[in-house]
Amino acid sequence: MKQSDYLNENSAILNSLKKLPLLGSLEERHVKGLVKLCRVTQYEPGEVIFKEGDFDQFIYFLLSGKVKVIKGGTDVTSLGRTGDIFGEMCLIDATPRSATVAAVEPTNCLKMDVFYIKRLPEEERNSSLYIIYRVFCEILSNRLRLTTEELSLAKDELARLKKDKV
Repeated sequence: MKQSDYLNENSAILNSLKKLPLLGSLEERHVKGLVKLCRVTQYEPGEVIFKEGDFDQFIYFLLSGKVKVIKGGTDVTSLGRTGDIFGEMCLIDATPRSATVAAVEPTNCLKMDVFYIKRLPEEERNSSLYIIYRVFCEILSNRLRLTTEELSLAKDELARLKKDKV
């Protein structure tokens, strides 16, 4: 893994980050505040970004490349769209990682240290957290919807297999 220093107010970086779904809804002053909490990280194919059971305080925004999510040794899903977010549960429930995430191809991420959100001025911290939580709700709702659909299909397939066995 290669990692930049914490980012500063660079207009090219700010303009790129405002295109990300989560950060695009923030005012520029809030993006500037959050950017100070981030580093750009680069991962090689097969490199583990974080492991199931580990504990840390980072949220990742996919800038380029592709990652896979692995639960209990089984590939669960992959993420490959710019702006895809992973690792967000650490901000929500402060528990160890529920899955492993690894790079599938050369991958660049914006790595945000959520611990430092607490250091933002109160007004900025509260408004930023509100927007972040709102976007997380949308992300988690979509993921729950997909998981429910997959569970339903798996149950139908299991019932079909049981019926064919009889």
